[in-house]
Amino acid sequence: MRTLVARLDSDGDVLLAGPAVRAAAAAGEVVLLCGPRGVRAAELLPGVTRIVEWECPWIAHPAPDVRPFDVEAVTALLHGVRADVALVLTSFHQSPLPLALVLRLAGVPRIVARSTDYPGSLLDVRLRDDPDVPEAVRALEVARAAGFELPEGDDGRLAVVDPPPSPLDHPYVVVHPGASAPARTWSPDRWAKAVVALTAAGHRVAVTGGPAEAGLTEHVAGACGTDLGGRTSFRDLAGVLADADAVVVGNTGPAHLAAAVGTPVVSLFAPVVPALRWAPHGRHVLLGDQNAPCRGTRARDCPVPGHPCLDLVDPAAVVRAVEELTT
Repeated sequence: MRTLVARLDSDGDVLLAGPAVRAAAAAGEVVLLCGPRGVRAAELLPGVTRIVEWECPWIAHPAPDVRPFDVEAVTALLHGVRADVALVLTSFHQSPLPLALVLRLAGVPRIVARSTDYPGSLLDVRLRDDPDVPEAVRALEVARAAGFELPEGDDGRLAVVDPPPSPLDHPYVVVHPGASAPARTWSPDRWAKAVVALTAAGHRVAVTGGPAEAGLTEHVAGACGTDLGGRTSFRDLAGVLADADAVVVGNTGPAHLAAAVGTPVVSLFAPVVPALRWAPHGRHVLLGDQNAPCRGTRARDCPVPGHPCLDLVDPAAVVRAVEELTT
């Protein structure tokens, strides 16, 4: 049995597909179709045999042009996979049907997805409902509808392959201030004040971020924190998070990576998307006004002056949340 699992979004989305991937892997090979922003996470997922990368024009942001050559090329590539079944994993605001059409043209004989739109002959198994459940559970339900189940002893939590050892001496707390969507994280000065507050409370703080976030991490770390901005690969970051006492982070991929390595999360969560679906799939404390005016807007940039849903959170609340998770 060869299963194609499609999750075309970013690293966090791919990590949340992990339980569904493991369910399919219990029955045979898994080929994971993902976008370029999800490859790093795909490389860490247990159960993945092969990765196929494609920047999908109806998923990626900013969206690339739809070019016949690209669609023809990915159709030929997927035909070569020779999958027995495909699981198309999407979020509530996405349709699986464009990809289902490509998969059908690629000769995939059985396609399973959740769709509120009438699929015609594009889907063989269609889940019609849209339950308000964690995203990882939502994806696993698609796998179960295809006849897959987690192996005995698998609790359905997020997981990654064994991360490398952390370069830091324990104990420490990680602060990760960046996010791909500015609306989904704290403002830089608030992060910097949190590092000062955590240090004053007796915590050693490591500040993490990608190469493009080096200026941000330097500002946030200040004179108190250890600045790791741009110094860790995604796999290395998993090791840093795994050895941390807690991780303080917005709604972004490293929040899910922390959950996948079993580290508790203080989640600075803006309600632009529902926390019930997107909060860390593990032990966490949620901070932020979940009834703020930006609720449900899916905004990438805060639509409310002053970013009140998060910037009204006192850094002292972060300290209390860390202590709640670590004592």
